[in-house]
Amino acid sequence: MAYDENRFIMAENNELSDRLRIRPEVAAKLVYYVYAYVDPRDSGIFYVGKGCGARALAHLDEAGESAKVRRIAELKAAGLHPRIDILAHGITDEETALRIEAAVIDALWPGKTLTNKVRGNQSLEFGRVALSELEFQYAAKPITIAEPAMLIRINKLYRPGMSAEALYEATRGVWTCGTRREKARYGFAVYQSVVREVYEIRAWHPAGTLEYRTRTPEEVQSPDRWEFSGTVAAELSARYKGGSVEKYFPKGAQLPFTYLNC
Repeated sequence: MAYDENRFIMAENNELSDRLRIRPEVAAKLVYYVYAYVDPRDSGIFYVGKGCGARALAHLDEAGESAKVRRIAELKAAGLHPRIDILAHGITDEETALRIEAAVIDALWPGKTLTNKVRGNQSLEFGRVALSELEFQYAAKPITIAEPAMLIRINKLYRPGMSAEALYEATRGVWTCGTRREKARYGFAVYQSVVREVYEIRAWHPAGTLEYRTRTPEEVQSPDRWEFSGTVAAELSARYKGGSVEKYFPKGAQLPFTYLNC
């Protein structure tokens, strides 16, 4: 069956649709995908499916006597709702999506345990991630930054759902940068070309000077590297957070950061 990006863009009669939806531009990026319904009480997956458009939302108000429907009803009775994770996306044909769905179901079947230590080569880009994160990422609009800033890509350290402290510590250090850093008033945390937070830079310090709670000493004590101390720049965060800065990073750029207006 051919992919139709207009199919299932919104789940009909979905009481959560005002809060949980899949916009057309996001659906176009997801193409076919494999998804999981997760019980927020124990983070356990209780249903796996595949589809395109807003298929992942179709079960939220489904009727019937299946175990899936009973679990969703149980969560609603407790004032909760399932978390929907996208396990794989960017799949261009339904047959491949079906095979991935079958493999995931087999892996999660009762009595089997996943022991993988390393995720697949494309897991960070197309692997499991909360639907809300993909909405945030794929719906990002280009922004123009006027302030003297350092845009810092934290692709290797970023994890969806990470705490505010972990995000700050991933952004503020540690970097091999020259004296130009002193001209940057703001540090932008960037993941997949989208601004995740904006910090006012108060001062720069040799790497390993400051205390880290979410990173090991081995990660941050590095000769000839630098880290900054600062705070969230609330006004700029409200203006820029969630915006795309893809235009500021030329294709093939190797450095994890770039300077703007300084």
